Amino acid sequence: MSQINDVKREIQEAKKLRLSWRTKLLIIVIGAPTTFLFALYGRLELALPLMNIIGVLGLMILFKWKLRKQAWFWVTMAVIAALHVPLILFIPWGTRWVPALASDSRHRLGRFLPDPLDSCCCREIHGKTDDR
Repeated sequence: MSQINDVKREIQEAKKLRLSWRTKLLIIVIGAPTTFLFALYGRLELALPLMNIIGVLGLMILFKWKLRKQAWFWVTMAVIAALHVPLILFIPWGTRWVPALASDSRHRLGRFLPDPLDSCCCREIHGKTDDR
């Protein structure tokens, strides 16, 4: 029952999240050159999936910030990030508009761990840790 309460608490935290103007500016400052570089090298279709995965991992780290002192947490995040690299490179991504439902389904089918399960994976693999 404790894990269910943790998930509910995390959902409430996510609903309350608001980005400051500095964070939005940082996203633009990082995103624009990244998109330009991908376009320059002819791989513009990889820019959006890459930025989506960076964003999801960033949010996951933000929501699990209390685990930052745990080495296994960072190892798990690195493994999850590493698993996404070949998936971004080898899944054919289009540059045309795709309806959100189709895009989400394709994104989830092409990954080992769907996004909502990423943080649960940490908890299940390594067990619940409390700062004692």
